[in-house]
Amino acid sequence: MHSIKYGTKTIAFQLERSPRKTLAIEVHPDSSVQLIAPEGSSLEDIKLKVEKRAKWILKQQDYFEQFLPHSPIREYVSGETHYYLGKRYVLKVTQGNENNVKLSGGQLVVTQMQPSQVNVKTALAAWYYTHAKKKFTSLTGQALLKFKQEDLTVHALEICRMKNRWGSCTPKGKIILNPELIKAPSKCIEYVIIHELCHLIIPNHTPAFYALLEEKYPDWKKWKIKLERLMASG
Repeated sequence: MHSIKYGTKTIAFQLERSPRKTLAIEVHPDSSVQLIAPEGSSLEDIKLKVEKRAKWILKQQDYFEQFLPHSPIREYVSGETHYYLGKRYVLKVTQGNENNVKLSGGQLVVTQMQPSQVNVKTALAAWYYTHAKKKFTSLTGQALLKFKQEDLTVHALEICRMKNRWGSCTPKGKIILNPELIKAPSKCIEYVIIHELCHLIIPNHTPAFYALLEEKYPDWKKWKIKLERLMASG
C-alpha cells in the first residue's frame, strides 16, 4: 500500500505491475484505489501521475461515499428503530434482575440491571456480534458449496468493524465481514460473502471477476442495491 498527500487529503492506493505501456487508475465502489503500472515505471513517476489525477480520484470517492455503510446517530432509548436481518424492530429498554437482549413481539428488548446509554449500547453490540458470528459462519459454509468446482477454501472468517467496507479478503484465504451486515437481509449478506469469495479467485474488479460473480450469484445487483438503500436509510 502506497499513498500521496493532496492538500489536506491522503490518497492511499494499491499498486500492481503488468506488461502494459500506460498507467491505469481504478477507483472501486468501496473507495479503494488500485493502480496497474508498467513494469519499468518508478514509484516516484507513478506518484506524480496519481497527484495529477488526484482531483478526479477524490471526486470518484465522494460519489461512492453515498453508498458506503452508514450508521445513524443512536441514543439507545426506547422507541428507536433498529434492524436485524432486514427487519425493523422497536427498541425497548427495561430494568431487571439480569442483563440480556432478546427479540420479542416485534421488539428488541434490552434488559439491564443498571440501564444507561453506554450499557444498552454495549449490550446491543455484543448481541449483534454473537448473532453475526453464527449467521456469517453458516452463510459462508453455504456459499462455498457454489465453489466446489474451484475447490475454494476459506482459512479464516473474521468479523471486524470497517468504516468504508462491507467485506474484504486476504490472499491467504481470510474473509473479513463488517458486523453491521447482520442488520441486512440474509440475501444481502450472502451477496457480500460471494463477492469476497470471487475475489479469492480474481483479486481485481475486472470483467472476468464480474462474470464469475454473475455465474455464482445471478441476482447480485438486486441484493447489492437493496443493501445500499437499506443501510443508507439507517
